[in-house]
Amino acid sequence: MNVHIEQIGKESEELVLIKCREITDEVREIESFVKSRQGSLTGVSEAGQCEIAVTDVCYIESVEGKTFLYTSDSVYETAYRIYELEEMLKNKHFLRISKPMLVNLMKIRSIQPAFNGRFTAQLGSGEKIIISRNYVKALKAALKGE
Repeated sequence: MNVHIEQIGKESEELVLIKCREITDEVREIESFVKSRQGSLTGVSEAGQCEIAVTDVCYIESVEGKTFLYTSDSVYETAYRIYELEEMLKNKHFLRISKPMLVNLMKIRSIQPAFNGRFTAQLGSGEKIIISRNYVKALKAALKGE
């Protein structure tokens, strides 16, 4: 497979074009990855309100009725509820790993078994998060592409 990148001016719309003989699982995976790189969420930090690229979010957690977006270097509060974000991000490589938490599967560096059927995921940022045993099966299926 050849890859060709062409730089365009700011006035032109960006476009990803895939030319293939057949639409295979590999082509669908590339399409899914490109689509997952789009989108943003509104968050509030000490610096004020801003737009956070979905691809920059490592995980999302609900704590005491508030929902937080965690990037590799910042934390933002969002007005969305965890179940709303789960629905919005289900096709963007986010998966629920416990009742109050969603993780960006693209940010997981490694997964290790933990106690009582749970797992621990280490993110690219070095942070470790717990995967509840109730969600391990869904995580394994998602990682296998099912």
